[in-house]
Amino acid sequence: MISVSDMIKLENLSVKHGVSKIKLMENAGRGLFLKMNEKYDLHRNKVLILCGSGNNGGDGFVLAKYLIKSGCDCKILFLGNVEKLKKESQFNYWMLKEKNENIFLQMDYYDKIINNYQIIVDAILGTGVKGNIREPYSSIIDYINSSSATVVAVDIPTGIDPETGYILDKITRFDIIYTFHDIKLGLKRYQDKVEIIDIGIPKEAIDEFEKTKS
Repeated sequence: MISVSDMIKLENLSVKHGVSKIKLMENAGRGLFLKMNEKYDLHRNKVLILCGSGNNGGDGFVLAKYLIKSGCDCKILFLGNVEKLKKESQFNYWMLKEKNENIFLQMDYYDKIINNYQIIVDAILGTGVKGNIREPYSSIIDYINSSSATVVAVDIPTGIDPETGYILDKITRFDIIYTFHDIKLGLKRYQDKVEIIDIGIPKEAIDEFEKTKS
């Protein structure tokens, strides 16, 4: 298991050893697609990806790119602010928007939108969650939880403290959690629903990280 702070250290060491954060995000999104493609019939189910302003949302943008390439009926409900996206997420946002303008849905009718999809991907907050869930996230979680869709959580389900597992206010229900590199500490009680995705952190980065821990 790994803490959020240690995961950040590993990502920074990856950059030092030649694997950029954009590449890590690309690997994360592609890994999500491969895992979902193994488990679900993506051509018979419509997929809705809920993306926030953090790296979790960036992973969702990359996932959408691969879903589109595969011919899946996929849309994104972007709940964040483009200007608040970090450069890796912003890069993937604009790449996706320029090539697939119609993939982004308007927020106005999200209560009706959610019920039109058989698979919902929670890429809203991930490890960046802090404090009580604010609007529109709070209402969206309620609509997700009342829907009949299969729910896929990216890295950490929205609402769980990634370090302690404490539910901050409310939590997005989930059928499976795809987490990156290693299980986050807060997912200990949910291990039976967690699958790990290798995002390509180089061995040199892992070795250097282990030396700092010993």
